[in-house]
Amino acid sequence: MKRGLGCVAVIVWAACTIAWGATKYGSWLQHVPDADRKRTNPYAGQSEAIAAGSKMFTDHCAKCHGADALGSKKRPNLRAPEVQRATDGEIFWLLRNGDLRHGMPSWSSIPEPSRWQIISYVKSLGESTAGATTKQESSK
Repeated sequence: MKRGLGCVAVIVWAACTIAWGATKYGSWLQHVPDADRKRTNPYAGQSEAIAAGSKMFTDHCAKCHGADALGSKKRPNLRAPEVQRATDGEIFWLLRNGDLRHGMPSWSSIPEPSRWQIISYVKSLGESTAGATTKQESSK
């Protein structure tokens, strides 16, 4: 009987973990209008834009998300699969509008080309689940 309860506990724990991850990274996606979601990055994959985006990231984003974009404290890992797989338009919308409920300010004061360059840089980093994701989960 104990073995059956252990399996149920593991299943409940896994479901809660999946739901937490979906909420953590996916909640901001539900508010993005389709027109914004479909926007394309005019600087995607351009090495000059990636370099410029790296400088902007250091100046504006690294304080919360870490120099390696793996997150810090309760700030999200920008190299997480959920972020890396988001469309450039979705990320652009978030940079423009922010999500104050989760501590993300609006960066609408940064010129539009610079925001696209930041996105180019973040996307150039690729996926990684190392770092802050593990720290955040273990601190729960």
